[in-house]
Amino acid sequence: MQAPSKKAGKKGGAAAASKKAGGAVGKVAKADWKEGFKKKQVGVSDMTLLTTITNEAINENLEKRWKNGEIYTYIGAVLISVNPFRDLGIYTDEVLQKYKGKNRLEVPPHVFAIAESAYYNMNAYHENQCVIISGESGAGKTEAAKRIMQYIAAVSGGQDSSIQEIKDMVLATNPLLESFGCAKTLRNNNSSRHGKYLEIMFNDHGEPIGAQITNYLLEKGRVVGQVENERNFHIFYQFTKAASDAQREAFGLQTPDAYAYTSLSNCLDVPGIDDVHDFSETIKAMQVIGLSDYEQNEILRMLATILWLGNVQYTEKDDGNAEIADTSVTDFVAYLMEVDAAQVQRALTTKIMETQRGGRRGSVYDVPLNPAQASAGRDALAKAIYNNLFEWIVSKINTSMKPRTATAQLIGILDIFGFEIFEDNSFEQLCINYVNEKLQQIFIELTLKTEQEEYVREQIKWTPIKYFNNKIVCDLIEEKRPPGIFAALNDACATAHADPAAADNSFVQRMSMLSSNPHFEARGAQFLVRHYAGDVMYNVAGMTDKNKDVLVKDLLDLIGSSGNDFLQGLFPDRPDPNSKKRPPTASDRIKASAGALVENLMRAQPSYIRTIKPNQNRSSTEYDTKAVLHQVKYLGLQENIRVRRAGFAYRNTFEKMVERFYLLSPATSYAGEYIWQGDAKSACERILIDTGIAREEWQMGVTKAFIKNPETLFALETMRDRYWHNMAARIQRAWRNYMRYKHECARRIQRFWKNNKEGIEYAKIRDYGHQILAGRKERRRFSLLGYRRFMGDYLDINGKSALGEELIEACGLGRDKVTFSSRAQILVSKFGRSSKPSPRFLVLTDKALYIAVTNAKDGQAVTTLERKIPLITIKSISMSNLRDDWLVLNLGPTEEGDPIISCIFKTELTTHILRLTQGSVSVLIGPTITYNKKKEKKAEIKFIKDETVQRGDMYKSHTVHVPSGEPPTSQSKPPPRPKEGVVRPITQGKLLRKGGPSDRPAPSAASRPKPAAQPLPGKSTPAAAVKPPAATSSTASASSVPRAPPPPPGRAAAPPPPPPPPEPEVELYKAKYPFQGQEGEMTLQKDDIVELVEKDDNGWWLVKKDGVEGWAPNNYLELVPPKPKVAAPPPPPPPPPAGKRPIPSAPGAPAAPKVGGGTPLKSVSADPSAKPVAVFPGMAAGNGSAAPWKRNASAAESSAESTPAGSRPGSSLAPKPPVAAKPKPGPPPLASKPAPGAPPKVGAKPPIPAASRPAAGAPKPKIGGAAKPAAVGGQMDLAAALAKRAQRIAEDE
Repeated sequence: MQAPSKKAGKKGGAAAASKKAGGAVGKVAKADWKEGFKKKQVGVSDMTLLTTITNEAINENLEKRWKNGEIYTYIGAVLISVNPFRDLGIYTDEVLQKYKGKNRLEVPPHVFAIAESAYYNMNAYHENQCVIISGESGAGKTEAAKRIMQYIAAVSGGQDSSIQEIKDMVLATNPLLESFGCAKTLRNNNSSRHGKYLEIMFNDHGEPIGAQITNYLLEKGRVVGQVENERNFHIFYQFTKAASDAQREAFGLQTPDAYAYTSLSNCLDVPGIDDVHDFSETIKAMQVIGLSDYEQNEILRMLATILWLGNVQYTEKDDGNAEIADTSVTDFVAYLMEVDAAQVQRALTTKIMETQRGGRRGSVYDVPLNPAQASAGRDALAKAIYNNLFEWIVSKINTSMKPRTATAQLIGILDIFGFEIFEDNSFEQLCINYVNEKLQQIFIELTLKTEQEEYVREQIKWTPIKYFNNKIVCDLIEEKRPPGIFAALNDACATAHADPAAADNSFVQRMSMLSSNPHFEARGAQFLVRHYAGDVMYNVAGMTDKNKDVLVKDLLDLIGSSGNDFLQGLFPDRPDPNSKKRPPTASDRIKASAGALVENLMRAQPSYIRTIKPNQNRSSTEYDTKAVLHQVKYLGLQENIRVRRAGFAYRNTFEKMVERFYLLSPATSYAGEYIWQGDAKSACERILIDTGIAREEWQMGVTKAFIKNPETLFALETMRDRYWHNMAARIQRAWRNYMRYKHECARRIQRFWKNNKEGIEYAKIRDYGHQILAGRKERRRFSLLGYRRFMGDYLDINGKSALGEELIEACGLGRDKVTFSSRAQILVSKFGRSSKPSPRFLVLTDKALYIAVTNAKDGQAVTTLERKIPLITIKSISMSNLRDDWLVLNLGPTEEGDPIISCIFKTELTTHILRLTQGSVSVLIGPTITYNKKKEKKAEIKFIKDETVQRGDMYKSHTVHVPSGEPPTSQSKPPPRPKEGVVRPITQGKLLRKGGPSDRPAPSAASRPKPAAQPLPGKSTPAAAVKPPAATSSTASASSVPRAPPPPPGRAAAPPPPPPPPEPEVELYKAKYPFQGQEGEMTLQKDDIVELVEKDDNGWWLVKKDGVEGWAPNNYLELVPPKPKVAAPPPPPPPPPAGKRPIPSAPGAPAAPKVGGGTPLKSVSADPSAKPVAVFPGMAAGNGSAAPWKRNASAAESSAESTPAGSRPGSSLAPKPPVAAKPKPGPPPLASKPAPGAPPKVGAKPPIPAASRPAAGAPKPKIGGAAKPAAVGGQMDLAAALAKRAQRIAEDE
């Protein structure tokens, strides 16, 4: 049996797992996020992949997808949307999040993908974007615009309250403008009866900071009349159905069937629209926008005024003039407008005329109106109020959404009326279709014509595609010479302005000049225009009157007399009656608006959504193949697919391409900087080659690079994103290695300090003991050992040992800290017998000296307190000048007498007593010791040199025999050199590699030299995409250089003779390690001597060797000490005086009173000005082991209080610093300072040198022989401080 293949094994495993999961009772299978994207595909999602490119094939593909619930399809970057006429549940937040941060090929086609693409391109390329939504009425343009706003508000971020406020306002514009600007038509229940271009402004972080709405051509004629089964604007039905009782009372409001403007079309309700709910949403939107309660109330007042104006009805009098049928209606209108009722009646039934010609020029007449004219005047007033109210609402919205900060980019969303063909098409349809022609022209210009022209201009290999250019139709409508439809209309209005019928006839005559245009056909009182979307027959009747669009003077005067400030504010601009300039007509305004719209759109990068209406019945199941095929044809989808397949999906200038993608090629970028020295075209070509893109996927034009497929662009963007992630990972890795290196160095320094800080403190106390003796007493050899430290508590009483506990209890110490404890002997005199030394325990605290004795009691050893001597009772301490261990505490006349003590730690005991008494005890040293036996009875002990004594000293009959000791001037020997240990290099981590003077890496491992940064194409200064780290600080390098220990402080000497004339000082430096320099750098061998020319902060110094200058890393150099100056030998120290001599005080001790002593004795009092000289650090074992005098934990705690807070010794294990940043070669001229900037690597890191230590007993260096240690930025370690101090003392000599 053959083994199953890997595929088969996986398949079987999956099947088994599936079966297992399905067999489990009551267990729900885990949902898979991929399910939403792995839906079975119907048709093709991008129609550039269609096998056959025909209008029928496109229609068939759209039908398959629409019936399967997939309403979105791509043609390249153009989105085709087919209205489903039902809720598919595809606009939820869950679906929205799936499109966030994705390019359009990663997810199924959706309006969210277009919004994401526009938002991403705005942030990435810093270019304005616009989304152009086109299609006929009812195809879903308004819904698409709302979904784009929903997506941008969701993904644009920003936690600031003002940003969230702008988002809420942008979303609130939808229900507000839909209520006032949309209506139910025969083809669409929510048809936009105006054009809207919404521009959302963003800051540099992609957060919305403001918005602006531009309104185009509100269909105000709908206010006063609609065709059968259509409705007025939604707001009228919302207001009349959902107004509160207070509003109904204030405005006399009734139901919509009571008003002519809302009921004559016999359509009060629309399926799927809840007017009551929508009214609450409209009021809420007004509040979000920031409209006050007063402004909201006045808006509703204007709506009520319009509704009541519609109910003004006329009857014809016998003379044919109009008369108001019910004056109560005009009275209520006058109340709402806050004007006189009689004035309302007069303005609605008469017209004031002023004669312009003849003998009675300037005469004014009241001309009565017939019912038709009066009705037209009434409707004109209603239309003017509503149109100006709508414009006022838009301006208030723009004021509220005005950007608070500087605008970086914007995204425009165009939601404008679709192409319309009705049975009765008039001036409104002509304007709407004209704007759609302009949008189609933009689409053709940008996707077809401009693209093909660009291929020719850029010399790109290309197969031309034939298409219909609708510029001829746009010219037919808007051109002045030869005059188009709008020009003929304006001329007719100007020549026959008084009579609308005469003006219409003049218009028909003028249109005869357009008969040569193949897209125009005159048919009597009608004319036909062959639009891109189909042939439309327009009726001439009433066109000139609608084009004039001027409110008569009588009605303007009526509004001007109103006491309502809000109503007057709606009409801020009054026409000047004396002006001879023709006021702009409606066609002028729509033409100017369309031109401004096109200009705005052309300044942004467009995205297209082409909407299609599947049927005219708003059915969710009916797909009208013939109607959709017609839309496919006039939208030009077939030509769009052909151009898309034959052309290139993306193109940009070489400079923009290089600026965006230069990071992807090592030849064009280094450490985030642009380094290519050639032109932008060659750089762009190199980037595309280095990224591995196939040659057939791109072409180089004259000024632009062309990329064929969007997948290639997405791959480039993905690589660019990955570059940032890789850089972040490298920075993180370097930082982690740096922190590991730093922590290891800190651990070694801490280990060294812990091993030595206590010994240093004890050594300081020992040094103070030397000063106390002041060269007057011979020393025992073991007292001068290098390891000898004055540790104090030798019986470990503070450590709570068994003996310590017993002594604490015997002496009653409690919690008193023990400063000194030791075994000793006390000279005990017995009656009738000679005195004899007897063993005792000495315990010294900061208050008293305790003497304890151990005796046998009942067969057990019991320790008891024999004597307690308060420190304040000690007058002086007497010792001999020989090397014996005896001392006497002179207490004055006492019952017990002065204690005579023999202790091998006599000097340490004396030192601690002086420290605790702040130097108030005198130390008497002489050939004899005088003491009080009892009270005033004195006795004397003599000391005799006796070389026959083998060890220690010998007491007998008040005489001590002692052999010769070390000279009185002897000092402690330096600490012996410890056994050399193995220094572990810090080479953990990938970036911390071994290297250095003895273990340099191979030349191939050295990093390449850093190229010079170049300015990006089109920019004057180099622009770094990644800000490189700063160069290694030279101070940090200095802190890791091993320092020699300072010399021991010397004795005061005679002043030196005057120095010779100073020679010119030139700083010389010696190379510590070999360095292989490149061009512009200095090659060094070990121990080469160079002269310093210039120091630079970036870690490189300019040096001179053999007359040649070059750059070298400063941490490879060490200062050569200047030649030592010859000083006069100091005179021999004078002999000590016979009397008292001063003794240095304890650290920080105040002045102490001098205590007199016997004449033959030499006494020294404490000197508070004298300070102990710190002794040398650097006594740690090289292998990290503890020093021999290392105390246990309790002792360390007891000594921690006396440790200097700011001292920090230099590590003897410090590694050699890394080489600082190499100067940028360009190559720079020799001896020129390298440009500061990012530090590239120079070779690999050298190995860590073993720290050298001075040999024991090293002679003190001569004056000036030690180099001044480099200071560490912000602090100085202990070794540096001691070296400075030693040098200063040496200079004082």
